[in-house]
Formats: sequence, structure tokens, C-alpha cells
Amino acid sequence: MRRRTVLQSLGSVVLSLGTADLAFGASLVAVRVWPADEYTRVTLESDTVLSVKHFMADNPRRLVIDIDGLELSPALRELVGKVRADDPYIAGVRVGQNQPRIVRLVLDLKQATAPQLFTLAPAAAYQHRLVFDLHPVHEADPLLALVNEKQSAEQQAAEAVQDALGEFIGRVGKAPLPPASVPSGVQPPVPAPPAVAGKPPPMSQARIDRLIIVALDPGHGGEDPGAIGPSGLREKDVVLQVALKLRDKLNELPGMRAMLTRDADFFVPLQERVRKARRVQADLFVSIHADAFMTPQARGASVFALSQGGATSAAARWMASKENASDAVGGVNIKAKDATVMRALLDMSTSAQIQDSLKLGGEVLGQIGKVGKLHKGKVEQAGFAVLKAPDIPSILVETAFISNPEEEAKLRDANYQHELVDALVTGIRRYFAKNPPLARNRQL
Repeated sequence: MRRRTVLQSLGSVVLSLGTADLAFGASLVAVRVWPADEYTRVTLESDTVLSVKHFMADNPRRLVIDIDGLELSPALRELVGKVRADDPYIAGVRVGQNQPRIVRLVLDLKQATAPQLFTLAPAAAYQHRLVFDLHPVHEADPLLALVNEKQSAEQQAAEAVQDALGEFIGRVGKAPLPPASVPSGVQPPVPAPPAVAGKPPPMSQARIDRLIIVALDPGHGGEDPGAIGPSGLREKDVVLQVALKLRDKLNELPGMRAMLTRDADFFVPLQERVRKARRVQADLFVSIHADAFMTPQARGASVFALSQGGATSAAARWMASKENASDAVGGVNIKAKDATVMRALLDMSTSAQIQDSLKLGGEVLGQIGKVGKLHKGKVEQAGFAVLKAPDIPSILVETAFISNPEEEAKLRDANYQHELVDALVTGIRRYFAKNPPLARNRQL
């Protein structure tokens, strides 16, 4: 078997193959790779369902995939590329003809993985897809990561204050100020106790126990581009840009930390987005999208909360149906062992959660209306799957209509994104001012 490296170094790697590249059997349309810290996805798209077998091998660690019904051609053998050097899971890819009509792909792995293999029926612009998800064997604790990040930020801030205080005291010692220049009633500064290596600064634990966590959910991603504007702007890209800016703004606020359900271009199933928010015991969940409609005239931002009954309008019902179809496009392994449990969990949403979500939505909608046009002047409700965390106030924000040329241009504009982010931050702060978060069940 001739060993060649396949896949070029792009976040989304596409190798387009025509029917002439294969002697017979299925026609491979494309191969895509979506690397991310959480998992790497490899997608093989074909015109018919592919029959495959796979197994793990060691020394070196690798995933071997045998695809029946394919035969390599010289053109396919000449397709050489590389995976991204920073891919957390894949070190390289080799391809060859293992047996007549059986193509073998070998994924050389950087770490122990728990691969998941599943097939997807044609959806949206995709034909049949064979998907390999390479997950880590041991899932990281996102709550611990948030706490460690917060402690590190506080440590750096304390050190900066300590340095500034030391410099100030040094100046005062060399050149004392005359009594008249010292404001009346001001007490001399008292240096903070020195931090002990490996431990958080004094009193930081009390602040961490009261840490407010906001889960930010940039919609779509990876295989699912979301809506696409007239000039080609993809929803998945612009909502990620907004979410990253919003995370940075929230992290600047004392006692608050933001968690992203995705921080790069990869797909996260709807149920997994909810699970991530619950794993970090989030106080709020804000899903960010960019609306689209069949005609370019529709415009304005919207905010949605969950409905236990029917949708508040036909448009809200249509929107929920469209967003809930994201899993079919992005690709979900419906055979995952916890899928049934998650579905049951997502049916537990309470009236109290919905009422809190409506309060949050009202505050956010009021602020968004100050920076742009609103599609509806009130918070709408519908059965969005991503809003069904039973214990977290959750809203879905449609930032604008990406299908409207003028609003697509606004979404692309960095200044408008900053205005939108400021409005979201103000709405979230106003909500917490009126609805302080309850004590957590577990100390952070």
C-alpha cells in the first residue's frame, strides 16, 4: 500500500472528487475535517451510503477505516495535503487501496480517543455522509476550567495592584507630600498579604463562590453554516464573532464569567449545548443567531423564550422549526448512549424557568432596540430545543436578518457588533440587578 498524506491544512478541509476519480461503486463527493479542542470531526460525503469497518491500533496509535465499494485511481493517489499542525487529535492521514474495492484510511492520532462512527441521510445541500467524531477518552471539567481561569485573572490583577502600590509607597517614602495635599479622611493604603505560591489570593475564594456564570451559545458551526446572506456572510461565522466579543465584555465585569458552547468553527448538537450550560451551573443561557427569511425585506432583531404550549406567532413557530433542524444539517449521532436520557431531561422545563427567561428577554430586547430596529416589540415564545434547560433562564437572540442586504452589512460591521454586544451586556446586568442569582448547590 502506498502511503500518502491526505487533507490540506485548513480548518475545514475539502477534497472534491468526481466520478472519474473512482473506477466503480460509490462516488466520493468530499472529505472534510473540522478540528477543535473538544473533538475533531472527519466527514466523508458520497452519492450513496458507504459501507465501512473500523478499528483502533497501537504503536503508533491510529484509527483504521476500511471503506467498501471504492477503488483508488491515480488522480486520487496524487491528492496530497496535510492536516492542521495544531489539530489536537490527528497527526496525519494516509490513504491506500487495501483490497480490491476497499479503500483504507489511516488516521494517525496524537492522543487516546473514543471515536464515534455514524451515518447521516441527505440533508440541506449534503448528500450521504459518513462521520467520524474523535472525542477525548476523558472529558475535561468545564467548571474547573472556568474557576481556574477566574483565579488566574484575579492573581494577575492582585499582582498588578501590588506592584502599583509598592511603586506608590516608594515614591511617598522618597518625597513625602505636604499635609495640605493629602485629602482629608483618606486612610493610608495597607498592602495586601503576599500571595502564597499555588494558592489563590486572600478572599478570592469568597468571590469565586459568588461567581456568576453566563453560558453563551453561538448557533450552528462546522457542517452547519446556518443562514447565508446575499453576499455570502455565514450565520455561523458572524454569531461566533459576536459571542467572542460578548465573552470578553462579560469577563471584564467583577464576579462574572462567560462560557462558550463553542469557541471555534465546529458543530455542537442542540442537546449538548444545554448539557454544557448545566455542567457549569450557568445562571443564564443566551443563544445567539442571525435570522433569515424567504424574502429579503424582513428586518429587525428578535428575542425568544421557550413556550410550553404553542408558539406566540406563526413566525415564531417557523423559526423554532428551522433552528431545531440544525441537528439534521450539522450531524448528530442519534445512537449515542445518553441521547434518550437527554431527551427526557429536556422535557423537564418549568414554568418558573420560562418566567425568568421572559424577564431576561425583556431586559435584553429593550437594550437591543436602542441600537437597531426590532422585528417584534415583545419577547416571543416557541419550542426551541436549545432553550429547554429546566433550571437556567434561557433566551435566543436573533441579532438581525442576515437575509436582508442592509442588515447583513451591519452584521459584518465591527462597530455594529460592538454596539450589539454593549446592549446585550447592559440587558444581562439589568436582569441580574433585579433578579440576583440564587446560591449554588455546589461550592465552586
